[in-house]
Amino acid sequence: MKRFLYAIFALSVILAASCRGDVEMILSEDISVSNPETIKGYKGFYLLNEGNMGSNKATLDYYNFATGIYKRNIYAEVNPSVPKELGDVGNDIGIYGDKLYAVINCSNKIEVMDAETTRRIGQIEIPNCRFIKFHEGYAYITSYAGPVIIDPHYEQIGFVAKINTSTLQEVARCLVGFQPDELEIAGGKIYVVNSGGYMGAGGTSGYERTVSVIDIESFREERRIDVAYNLERIKADSRGDLWISSRGDYEGLPASLFFLDREKGEITDTIPIAATNYWIDDDLLYVYGTEWSNIDNDWNISYRVVDTRTHEITARKIIADGTDKEIEKPYGIMVHPETKDVFITDAGNYVTPGAVYCFDKNGKKKWSVRAGNIPGHFALLPIYE
Repeated sequence: MKRFLYAIFALSVILAASCRGDVEMILSEDISVSNPETIKGYKGFYLLNEGNMGSNKATLDYYNFATGIYKRNIYAEVNPSVPKELGDVGNDIGIYGDKLYAVINCSNKIEVMDAETTRRIGQIEIPNCRFIKFHEGYAYITSYAGPVIIDPHYEQIGFVAKINTSTLQEVARCLVGFQPDELEIAGGKIYVVNSGGYMGAGGTSGYERTVSVIDIESFREERRIDVAYNLERIKADSRGDLWISSRGDYEGLPASLFFLDREKGEITDTIPIAATNYWIDDDLLYVYGTEWSNIDNDWNISYRVVDTRTHEITARKIIADGTDKEIEKPYGIMVHPETKDVFITDAGNYVTPGAVYCFDKNGKKKWSVRAGNIPGHFALLPIYE
């Protein structure tokens, strides 16, 4: 899996410190980055910064559309009594109802906060948790189940946990494949991509290559759909069909984007591009690729927009003003559903603080700001009426 191939165990740059157990606290910071905007539907967005694995440096930032203020590391200030702050490696984030959920992978927990204030409500303990989705009062979370380890003989199968969002209690588990990553919910089913990422050290044969299909009512795995080796991402378009990414094997098998026809229950198209992360807005899939080659010992970075109706790569550019040359390693992406602004994070060298870039719908840079360490996961905060 990608993160463990290049994770760097190092001390992060500390701006200001206050001892909290054995972990230093980075104080919050307000930065004016743009002119205030009046946008219907959303107050702003949260950005979860992963932090270097092993350093307990996951942090949470917030951007306010109405003020144009970007605030770094808000969780630590609002929750000063929480040991080790957010924890070790922020892997996903989501808002459901009035709660904000941060999936903290190596701390084996989901941190649950008030969506408006980020004040801590509680936590859900799930081992090696990965991604989260919500449906009709429940949260569904993928888990690698076992410890973080690269091992071609890894034998711990993964699962999806079902959580009651009112009580924050786990009510059921459904076993899937090895090292399940992102999941999506469509048409009464949960689709889970199984990566087998820990076992990939044994060659291509070690990777998983299936999507588990879970009936959401019975919460049982119905079947698995064969796709490709080393799957990572899955997202539904407006018609409920699924777009799935494979990281390949970093050598002879390239990364690709696959289309799963939900009605047919099979892969019917392949787009030969690396799709490290992507965001679907209307009928457009905004994607960046950061493909590593063990043969060339180098990265190939790309940005594209795919039409989900025609499956064609469009002429539209995510970045049209040359700013892509400033971005060392794209790591997260989000498209604002109203303005069509595109937000891209830059993980940089994975050790020092990264950055967030905002581009307008024509691909021109509007602003950028320093974020936390390895910024990667967005959640839009709705306006509650």
